[in-house]
Amino acid sequence: MNECVRIGMIIPSGGPEADYYAFEQVADAGVKLYFTISRIGGAHGNDHDLDALRETGQLAWITEAAQRLRGFDLDAITWACTSGSFMSGSAFAARQAEAIGQAVEAPATSTSLSFVDAMRGLGLHKASVLATYPEPTARAFCSFLGEAGLSVDALTCLDIPTGWDVPALPTETIVEKAVEAFSPGSDTLLIPDTAMPSLHFIETLEDRLNVPVLTANAVTLWGALELTGRGPSVSGYGTLLGQAI
Repeated sequence: MNECVRIGMIIPSGGPEADYYAFEQVADAGVKLYFTISRIGGAHGNDHDLDALRETGQLAWITEAAQRLRGFDLDAITWACTSGSFMSGSAFAARQAEAIGQAVEAPATSTSLSFVDAMRGLGLHKASVLATYPEPTARAFCSFLGEAGLSVDALTCLDIPTGWDVPALPTETIVEKAVEAFSPGSDTLLIPDTAMPSLHFIETLEDRLNVPVLTANAVTLWGALELTGRGPSVSGYGTLLGQAI
């Protein structure tokens, strides 16, 4: 067994790095993250389009990326992309996880699968969703949750066509949009899209909404650590990551 937990992260574009490095620091040497970059589908500027996402999430591309992490004795690996893992439904998401896991001989998951697992793990059933995506893509995420028996009470779309523009969104704007997006009947707020740095504002939103807030990067980290059974509890990043695994 490795002294620290070794997690492989397949990333399709820029945006999540700050969250992942920040988590690694607060985990106090208990977690080591190994990054590999996968290809992105579509023409420049439309990678949130469903056809582009089907290209991004194809098995050949993410497996190619995973294979670059062979030899690092990983404890788990994750396809760290929300839209590239929900775009073709839950059965295909399971195939993605199986493919990357076989590539590195380690347990595997993805961001979308981890959203489902996180909601179930916290006993949550009804979500409000603040999505960066255009509406057709956001509705595909809601359908993915529905396949798992989870419901969406309210959906707000920011209609951003490319993940490359997401990291530039001001934190204040995201927080206000999230508060507006939340339906009082929901028991959680979901914010998909790993391109959005989010760990730093989760507790602010939880304080305002009084429910767990699940963001793409938080569930990605939690989901991979859950596979190992050895994740640390960290403070300052919300309910989900505040639980020891």
